[in-house]
Amino acid sequence: MKLFKPFYIQPRFFYAGIAIVVLFTASYFIPALFNVAQLLILALVVLFALDILIVFIGKNKIEATRELPDKFSNGDNNSVILNISNYYPFTINLEIIDEIPEQFQVRDFKLKDSIASRKTKTINYQLKPTERGEYKFGSLNVYASSALKIVAKRYTFNADAMVPTYPSFKQLKKFELLNINKNSFEYGLKKVRRLGHSMEFEQIKEYVLGDDLRTINWKATAKKNQLMVNQFQDEKSQPVYSIIDKGRIMKMPFNGLSLLDYAINAALVISNVVLKKQDKAGMFSFSKKTENVVVAERRNSQMQLILESLYNVKTDYFETDFSRLYTNLKKHVKQRSLLLMYTNFETLDGLERQLPYLKAIAKSHLLVVIFFKNTALNELINNKAETVEQVYDKVIAEKFDFEKRLIVNELKKYGIHSILTSPEHLTINTINKYLEVKARGLL
Repeated sequence: MKLFKPFYIQPRFFYAGIAIVVLFTASYFIPALFNVAQLLILALVVLFALDILIVFIGKNKIEATRELPDKFSNGDNNSVILNISNYYPFTINLEIIDEIPEQFQVRDFKLKDSIASRKTKTINYQLKPTERGEYKFGSLNVYASSALKIVAKRYTFNADAMVPTYPSFKQLKKFELLNINKNSFEYGLKKVRRLGHSMEFEQIKEYVLGDDLRTINWKATAKKNQLMVNQFQDEKSQPVYSIIDKGRIMKMPFNGLSLLDYAINAALVISNVVLKKQDKAGMFSFSKKTENVVVAERRNSQMQLILESLYNVKTDYFETDFSRLYTNLKKHVKQRSLLLMYTNFETLDGLERQLPYLKAIAKSHLLVVIFFKNTALNELINNKAETVEQVYDKVIAEKFDFEKRLIVNELKKYGIHSILTSPEHLTINTINKYLEVKARGLL
């Protein structure tokens, strides 16, 4: 929304004018009011002229800049900083209208403040984007008025700017990925008991008190004539892929974000966890075809590659083709890998149509199907039904909720792991599953 007025008159001036008009009208019936009305008009004109003189004296009495981050984090609050300087010889009242990007659909964005003479004030406000892409800012408009607040002078700063909105990189800091084992309890991550050793042998060493007797190497013990044990280390460099369904079913909204964006944000976080655990992280999206491919590696630039690929994931609104996914996996992913598949199934029939392909994928890889609870049904299920219509709605809601649990059982029947989660807990539950897979040596 562009603004063109160099100044505007405050509403209180119009209200005063209306009151005087009413007074003049009343003076036809009460002549004594005529002189009062004349005095009020004179006072109003004098104040109007004085305020114009005060506010419009000199040039460049207000300076302002807008500071923007290099990129916005999708689904998070992002700070926009305004620095405003007052060069008037008196305290100035400000009304700030920043032309924020159209994606926010805010038509009445306005900030009010005041700044003392010869001072600079920093004003911080928050924006929360709900979709990835380019966000374009317009002009920064600052209206300055004196204590009289009759007129305000507009200062325009042509600070047109564009900020790209990327997947939620702020979650990387939230989960303290550099030290996740020490701080995991703070974020709801579960500690999983290790059930045995990984298959990666490290060395043979002398037995010390506390070593597991099951790891004794009897051949080495006979040669050395003392107890020797095998030492193992966590198996590393296992490939882990985040596979994101970008079909139309993933455009379902939840708290402002689509399921697709929840999946993208979770994929970014889990990729960083994977790399910190010394495994290989990769990703791709699929629908009618496989796109946004990043081969699982442990390069220094891997996180940046994944971030850029996730930024470019766009839904194509098609029905997802799981047969194409199976073909591409068989062709391009030769090594057994952990596949974290973000998709959604609303009914058991929907799953059964794709189950042959999921079973085929699970023969070569450790597949985890991640899909979403319909949290909108919780209120219907939990509320007491008092009318026939409410009873009908509650029964239907319970049916859909039950089908989600049937889907979990159906996948389990064929050795396919699954996560049924609400969107807001997607990231935590995905990390928990990955840690469980590592701890149990399932891959």
